[in-house]
Amino acid sequence: MLRHTIRAGRVAVGMGLVAVGLVLALPGVPGPGLLVVFGGLTVLSNEFEWARRLRDQMRGAVTRWTRSANGR
Repeated sequence: MLRHTIRAGRVAVGMGLVAVGLVLALPGVPGPGLLVVFGGLTVLSNEFEWARRLRDQMRGAVTRWTRSANGR
């Protein structure tokens, strides 16, 4: 029973972070939206494979962007 409660808590926190991050990522809204979305996906990746894949895709995109910004 405790395991199910912990899992439901993780899912609720992860979905909440993703929702807040998406709102913060809108144009004109100040805040670190994509960073919050990444945090939410990290929490959700403990429970769901699709969240792990999406998180890894985001990490790869950020790595590519930073390498191209540095001129490498």
